[in-house]
Amino acid sequence: MQSSEQNQLSNEPGGSVVCFGVLSYLQLMVVDQMPVHNGGTPIQQLTDSYGDDAAIVAGMLHQMGQKTTLVASALGDDELGRKVAATIDQLGVPVDVRIDPTVSTVAELSIADPSGARTYFYQRTPELLNTLDTADLTPLKDATFLYVDWYDGDHILRPMQVTSRLGLPVFLNLESQHANPEVLAKLAPYTTVCQVSADQPETGDDLESIADSLLSVGITTVLITGGSRGCLAAAANQKVQVSAPLIDVVDGNGAGSCFSASYIYANLRGWSLEQCARFATAQASLKCGVTGYSVPNVAEGQRLATTLQVDVHKQG
Repeated sequence: MQSSEQNQLSNEPGGSVVCFGVLSYLQLMVVDQMPVHNGGTPIQQLTDSYGDDAAIVAGMLHQMGQKTTLVASALGDDELGRKVAATIDQLGVPVDVRIDPTVSTVAELSIADPSGARTYFYQRTPELLNTLDTADLTPLKDATFLYVDWYDGDHILRPMQVTSRLGLPVFLNLESQHANPEVLAKLAPYTTVCQVSADQPETGDDLESIADSLLSVGITTVLITGGSRGCLAAAANQKVQVSAPLIDVVDGNGAGSCFSASYIYANLRGWSLEQCARFATAQASLKCGVTGYSVPNVAEGQRLATTLQVDVHKQG
């Protein structure tokens, strides 16, 4: 893991990025290949870690030298909760760890193979999600950005509304819900930047059409990660298509979160949409070359970013 001092660049903005979401126990497993049904395969690496995406993004931003605060759900008074609390403490991300004996810490098992795929099994309970509703939103007063995940449901509306009233940008991890009218109706009015996952080409998703549909509902910037197709970053006046570099994939866990964190990092430093898209694509690609949630050195990501093939289309 790179130190914050090694990764930090000048011109760091004031204020903190607030990442809001569930804090869970996560076991990362790396295998050479996925087993056939009712079969087995050797485990190459097994690591106790933490989730969900909001916590992972917070950790990655912290590694890059960005001031970050995690506003999280409660942990249960149980073994998994104690493991998560210890891991987060070692990471150094400011977070108010709340222990609630009335809930159980939720867990996820995520399996990575050399194809870059991530197969996961997860547990989420209404009781634990409800603890988000009592999370302290005071850190938003000194924030520069809010990050949230769509899958935390209506619980993210409260911080999104507060952030919008403060006139601050909101980053929504929308994943594959770009065509879900119910989700968009609730969340789009408070969303500045959204990230969509469209990394399965066989589905036939057209990245430009997805971007246009999301821009039309008032979202300012749309980021679409397409796996081997690279990414598309779109705003009202331009679209930037960035090709993915060739990477020897070891672990695809956290690639999407690394893209989110890297975009936020670049955006807060006033980089152009093209520069942000280049850097986020480079960092997310490099992350796939290592196991776990260590992020590449910022300078390394910048060097790779300058080599990526990019198509820029101006509009309007």
